[in-house]
Amino acid sequence: MSTILIIDDEPGIRLTLASILEDEKYKVFTTEDAVSGIEMLKREIIDLVFLDVLLPKLGGIEALEIIRNEWPVVEIVMISGHANIDMAVRAVKLGVFDFLEKPLSLDKVLTVCRNALAIKKLKEENQTLKRISAVACEDIIGTSAVIRDIRETVKQAAESDARILITGENGAGKEVIARAVHQCSSRAANPFIDVNCAAIPETLIESELFGHEKGAFTDAVSTRKGRFELAHGGTLFLDEVGDMSLSAQAKVLRVIQEQKIERLGGEKTIETDVRIIAATNQDLEKACQEGRFRQDLFFRLNVIPVHVPPLRERPEDIPMLLCHFLKIMKRELTLEADAVEALTSHDWPGNVRELKNLAERIAVMHQGDSVKGEDLRKLLNKKPKKTQNTGNHLPEDILEMNYNDARDNFEKCYLEFQLSKNSGIISRTAEAIGIYPSNLHAKLRKYTITAAGVKEEL
Repeated sequence: MSTILIIDDEPGIRLTLASILEDEKYKVFTTEDAVSGIEMLKREIIDLVFLDVLLPKLGGIEALEIIRNEWPVVEIVMISGHANIDMAVRAVKLGVFDFLEKPLSLDKVLTVCRNALAIKKLKEENQTLKRISAVACEDIIGTSAVIRDIRETVKQAAESDARILITGENGAGKEVIARAVHQCSSRAANPFIDVNCAAIPETLIESELFGHEKGAFTDAVSTRKGRFELAHGGTLFLDEVGDMSLSAQAKVLRVIQEQKIERLGGEKTIETDVRIIAATNQDLEKACQEGRFRQDLFFRLNVIPVHVPPLRERPEDIPMLLCHFLKIMKRELTLEADAVEALTSHDWPGNVRELKNLAERIAVMHQGDSVKGEDLRKLLNKKPKKTQNTGNHLPEDILEMNYNDARDNFEKCYLEFQLSKNSGIISRTAEAIGIYPSNLHAKLRKYTITAAGVKEEL
């Protein structure tokens, strides 16, 4: 539903225009001066403004300049009963769609309204095509087949308002995908509001999502808009949606079905126009089976599924991602062959987030124009594995021994290792392995472990 704002100081004009536009199923707001109109633009998503020329407090032409600078995507139609050629020319130069003279022809008002909204839609579609190309190339980095598939999915999904469920490990880049979809869509000029469902206490999640009225609960000292309202006209990103309480899940499901919300403690129904993108590192199908997640909500969210694989499963993307992050940090370095090998052999438990941290470390700590494998291993805090010299080793044929002999051989080596690790101190070793010192003494005698290096604490 397109939204229209009428700014005119004549009540009759406001009432007449609002009536005919509402009959055409437009959502209409009215104000009697430009100052109030600008405040309305700050609160609501407006597609088209009918703006009178002669207004109290702030003139129409001055208001036109402000609106054009602050909200360039909004179409504006000027209306006046005292227009002149110079004023009309100035308005056109400032970017008005049309200039209507009073008394207004209602048929012409409707024609101009339809044309202005149609032009606005065409502009948005044109901007969308440009954004799709830019975002796909710049924000979703990688050459692996799975990343190419994700870029293609982003292009296709951005053209609709279909809900998307992004799955993958922490730090894999789920939010990057969500933002790419938003930036490629016709909603890009409107808000992208993210909610980390895991970071908000269960008692506050509903207030965060739906807002609250003053006095709704003890700490509600003022009315507050929720994330759904703030995302009106744009995208709401529900990160870690699997951690949302069942109560909140039920309300989100209702909003998806009805496109309406109610603030906590309020009775007013508020319409919402929001595209929902959800993300999780959990197996939601398993969560549904265990009763931790509503199956009906899962089906609603999982219209377009996107899985982001962990970094270790797409090693060919790692060098490109690292260079991308370094470029952002104004460091362009050459990766030696052994550095690439060190990058691709690392497990990356923190995924892209860990790689970005490494890039920051390199940018700050590394000197020179190239990076070697040894440099990366140091920056990754990889230490060579140390072997303990216990003075004894398990026999190679231990697996061929009977149970008692194999157990005794293992226990002797284990005790020698633990004594060496604890500097040969009996009491410390006993505490570390969870037995009494007297028992440890007995075992040392049993296996004839000599007192060399074994220390008694006085």
